[in-house]
Amino acid sequence: MKYKRILLKLSGEALMGDRQYGIDPIRLAEYADDIKTIHEQGVEIAIVIGGGNIFRGVAGASNGMDRVQGDYMGMLATIINGMALQGALEDKGMLTRLQTALKIEAIAEPYIKRRAVRHLEKGRIVIFGAGTGNPYFTTDTAAVLRGVEIDADVILKGTRVDGIYTSDPEKDASATKFERISFEDVLAKGLNVMDTTAFTLSQENELPIVVFDMNKPGNLLKICQGENIGTLVNK
Repeated sequence: MKYKRILLKLSGEALMGDRQYGIDPIRLAEYADDIKTIHEQGVEIAIVIGGGNIFRGVAGASNGMDRVQGDYMGMLATIINGMALQGALEDKGMLTRLQTALKIEAIAEPYIKRRAVRHLEKGRIVIFGAGTGNPYFTTDTAAVLRGVEIDADVILKGTRVDGIYTSDPEKDASATKFERISFEDVLAKGLNVMDTTAFTLSQENELPIVVFDMNKPGNLLKICQGENIGTLVNK
């Protein structure tokens, strides 16, 4: 396997499937099946998931809600998604741990880096909830931060599109895909891969990012095996 330890970043919206909001159990089960294929190959898996299918802090702030309050509500949404994913993974026979940046002892462990790494070494899948635990930071930033902390080999950002394009392929039919692109070129071309804080943190720590279509079964395994799926961002 090309990657021994990964940080998988999923958006909350990805869990909606064809719904307008909430969690689609069919999509959740599909993701669990894909994750199981790489888990059985010995890949150590950590996961960060967004909360946009339930609540998005920035959207709340634009409607007059206090931004800090909205961001904390978003963090709680990521914990709900984390619990849903945890249940789906355990239904498939995998051992998991949910660690959160906000203390909710009844349902999750507090985030402790050494404990997270130990879980990974023992073959448990670790889900990180509540982002960084701070307002004004996205779950993309949380994903890169946790990836750096646990010494992941790569950030795998699962999206609805199959990589990074010159422009939005859903709006521009002439958009062309990058197979590989450097951190510098992403910034120079103004491409929207992650928010700036997350992307800069990844660049500074030379932690590569692969943007790929998570909704196509088998992609996750192919990436871990070294196939050119999606777009690789590195130095």
